[in-house]
Amino acid sequence: MFTGLVEARSSVRRTLARGAGLRVWVARPPGFDPRRGDSVCVSGACLSVAEDPSGADLVFDLSEETLARTWFRSLRPGTEVNLERSMRLSDRLDGHLVSGHVDGGGRCAEVADSNDGGRRLTIEVDPSLERYLVDKGSVALDGVSLTVVRPRGRVFDVALIPITLEKTTLGSAAPGVPVNVEADLIAKWVERLCPPAPARTRRRTPR
Repeated sequence: MFTGLVEARSSVRRTLARGAGLRVWVARPPGFDPRRGDSVCVSGACLSVAEDPSGADLVFDLSEETLARTWFRSLRPGTEVNLERSMRLSDRLDGHLVSGHVDGGGRCAEVADSNDGGRRLTIEVDPSLERYLVDKGSVALDGVSLTVVRPRGRVFDVALIPITLEKTTLGSAAPGVPVNVEADLIAKWVERLCPPAPARTRRRTPR
């Protein structure tokens, strides 16, 4: 489980196709010290550290399902990613509950200066994710905890403050750039456990 508050931004150093999957080497930021088997949120996707990070890199194995759900098929040396270690039960939950299970994709449709040091991004998501876009609700984009603003069908805005632009890859977002999208975890459980009530049939008045 994660919070959507990115700890570090790093870059891919190497990739290697392995069957239908992919092994990825990411430069290990200073002080970022997970162990083999630990979970790390990499630009929104929960990945396990495949080898003890005794060297300069963090190594991750991406499954076929991960590649199908994310934009990670286009990972290349130099690609920047967001990193967050899994939270402890005693940690402060500053963002929102993020599982690292990417629900689908989206793309940046527009970038605008908000005239306060931040920016406004307009995001368009896959059709299957439209129902989770609630004004002032939560969403994770590339692992970053954000608030949905003015949802309009499949399109919505997010406001990025200066520290988000500085610490995450969203600071370099441009029109057309893909993003991994995770809908609000609570919304998905509510949808699953509380299905819509069946439509009522009108009773005919006897004559």
